[in-house]
Formats: sequence, structure tokens, C-alpha cells
Amino acid sequence: MKKKISLPMQILIALILGIVVGFACYAMQVPDFTTNYLKPFGDIFVNLLKFIVVPVVLLSMIDGILSMGDMKKVGSVGVKTLVYFMTTSAIACVIGLTVANLFNSAHLFPVLSASDASYAGGEFQGFMSTLVGIFPTNMWDAFHNANMLQIIVIALFFGGSIMAAGEKARLVQDIVSAFYAVIEKLMGFIISLSPIGVFTYMAWVVATEGPEIVGNLAIVILCAYAGYFIHAALVYSLSAQFLAGMSPLAFFKGAFAAMMFAFTSTSSAATLPVSKECADNMGADSDISSFVLPLGATINMNGTAIYQCVVTVFLASCAGIQLTLSQMVIVVATATLSAIGTAGTPGAGLIMLTMVLSTLGIPVDYIGLVLAVDRLFDMGRSCLNVTGDIACAVFVSRWEGRKAARR
Repeated sequence: MKKKISLPMQILIALILGIVVGFACYAMQVPDFTTNYLKPFGDIFVNLLKFIVVPVVLLSMIDGILSMGDMKKVGSVGVKTLVYFMTTSAIACVIGLTVANLFNSAHLFPVLSASDASYAGGEFQGFMSTLVGIFPTNMWDAFHNANMLQIIVIALFFGGSIMAAGEKARLVQDIVSAFYAVIEKLMGFIISLSPIGVFTYMAWVVATEGPEIVGNLAIVILCAYAGYFIHAALVYSLSAQFLAGMSPLAFFKGAFAAMMFAFTSTSSAATLPVSKECADNMGADSDISSFVLPLGATINMNGTAIYQCVVTVFLASCAGIQLTLSQMVIVVATATLSAIGTAGTPGAGLIMLTMVLSTLGIPVDYIGLVLAVDRLFDMGRSCLNVTGDIACAVFVSRWEGRKAARR
């Protein structure tokens, strides 16, 4: 009997085939083939993922809260998750600034003119305004707009209320569990289609972007990916080894499927079903991963933090500005704290970058210099964000397991 190829291996094969087909289409100057006939299948797959994300986040978080059976445990898991995300985001900023300044000191960054660049900066209303906005006025609007922060708040309120109602809410608990069991089966089917989405998207990106679009920005992209790699190799490896009690190799092998899908889809939210399967297969408690992963997909932005720092240093050099130590501290603080402030906002990464540049006095129009290759940055930062979500789910599960064993 032939052994079935594992999902991570299927995704890796699809990734390689996508690159090969993409380069072939680019070499033959027929990128429209991938746009017209391959990418639509990838779009269908991503649409299916987006279609299931809202019920997965809502039902998995409510089911996870009910499975914990104790609001104290929910609070304990929530605090550990937030501390982990904020700490790793701050470390990511430091890594991003360090790598960017090394490249800049070596005069590796190109100095480009922003005369042809244009970008209309997104407006950030402030943290308090965003805080008010995460509490929904209409539950159905939150579902319709897929506002993840509002959906998480809805799940927390309903989960806590069902738990507080006790036996009177037994029927509701059974309904939530039954619905979530159905969603899990549907999620498994959609996940099995991942190789198709990876292949079609990778072929489209390679064929349409090609080496020409990279041009002078290749060294900036290389700098960002160096930061992504260092962060993964240090922070996530150490998290796996010392916090989760597993070897870094086993961790990255287990997270590979989600990492590759996030890399091609550039969406942490769309990768949620794959992330949960990877985390659960690595030993994360299903109730904890159901709580941590949706929260991470919304507020964990390690990759985005590195991207912001690298691009900020690059754009500052283009504007003839030499960042001081105090300005770099401002970059770290702004990028770390704004992770939650812009969560759930379309184009959150660029809005956060706009905030940083405005704070430092760098013209926002300079963002136009990197817009053309933003997707190439986004592939790496989405991959890193998702890896951090899985690392946190595994770590918190092991930590809570040890605490329960001591009791």
C-alpha cells in the first residue's frame, strides 16, 4: 500500500512547481496566463478560507472558553498570550532596527528620489478611538465585515456568559459544540485544497512580479528577510526549546504547512484553519489554540514590526535623515504599541508605517517607493506572524499543562 504524501510535503511540492511554472510563464512573456487561468483557482481557495474564518474564530473561541471551564484560566491564558506577543514584537523591532542600521552603515541601501512616488496615507484615529471601535454596535455588521477584534470580543462575552449561566445554558453549550464539530469537518476539507492555492498563487506572483520589479529595492527586501530569518531562528527557536519544551527543528517542521500557506496567501486570518491544525498536531490543547490563534492573527505583528523598522531606516536615508537613538526608541515604541491599535483595519501595515514616518518627520509620500514590492515584503512578514501565533499556542499549552500538573 502506498504511503500518502503528508500535507506539508504536498504544499512544498506545490510551492516548487508554482515557482517553476511562474518562471516559465515569465520567460515566455505570458504572465497573463497565470493571471487569467491559474490565479482564479487560488482566489476561489482563499475565498473559501475567508468564508470559514468568521465561524471558525467565533465558534472556536467560544468552544475553547467553555472547554477551559474556568474564567480564571481564560484570564491566565489571555495574559500570557498578550505578554508573549508584546514582548516578541518589541524584540522584532530591535532586530529590524539593528539589521537595517547595519545595512545602512555599510551604504548598501540605494538612495532613491521620491519625486515620482505617491501615497495617500491612511488615517489612524488614535488608540482610544480604536478601543471604542472594538466593541460592536451590531453583531451582524461585525460578521459581515469580518472585523476580527469585534468578533473576538463577541466570543469572549458569549463564552463567559454561557459559562456563568451554568446548567441552564447546557443546550447552548451543546449547540456550540455541535456547530464547531461541523465547522471542523468543513475546515479539514478546505485545508486539503491548500496545495492548489499555494501552486496557483506562487505561479502568479513569480510570473507577474518577475525580477524586474525588484530592481533597486532588492537589497532592502534582502535586509527585511534577514530580519525575518534572524527573528525566527532566535526568538521562535528559543521559545520552542525553553518555553514549549520541544526541539526547534520539530517546531518548524510542524509549523511548515501554515508557514508556506501564509507566505503565498499573505494573510494570517486566511491561514487560521491551517495554523490550528499545525498547532494541535504539535501538542497544543485544542481549547487554548482556539483562543490564542484568532487573537494572534489579529494583534500579533512580529513580521510587520521588522518590516516597519527596515523600511523606516531605508526611507529616512532616501530623505537624507539620519535617525538618532531617541528616534529609534520612538520607532520601537510606536511599532509595538500600534500593533493592537490598528488590528482589524484594512491596510493595517501601511497605516502603522504612516504613523511611524509621521512621528519622525519623514514625508509619507516616500511610502510610494516601496509600494510596488510591498507584496514581496508581505509574504515574509505574514509567514513570520503566523509562526509566532503557533509558537505562542504551543508555549501557552505546555505552560498551562505544567501548572495543572503541579496542582
